[in-house]
Amino acid sequence: MPANKKYLTKSVSQRFAKISAGFVGGYLVTVSFHMALAFWLDHVAILMTLQFAGFILWAVLMVLAFIGKNGWKTWGIYLLLTLLFGIIIYFGKNYSPIL
Repeated sequence: MPANKKYLTKSVSQRFAKISAGFVGGYLVTVSFHMALAFWLDHVAILMTLQFAGFILWAVLMVLAFIGKNGWKTWGIYLLLTLLFGIIIYFGKNYSPIL
């Protein structure tokens, strides 16, 4: 059964934003989240978990990018999450109790 046309995104820029946020933004959030965990917890176990749970998280973030109405807002949220995890990685390198 084909999709109802009224629910499809008509704007090319919104379509590009949703697709790129789903693929690239979801990947950035997934990897930065697992790297932040790796600096604070056992890094070997976390990186092994990244192989399996990372794909699931990436797929969920990809679907979430298409649920929202504004793809650029989704990009903003994904970039803010990546920045937050990047700050956690920075402090994990300097103040990690494990290393």
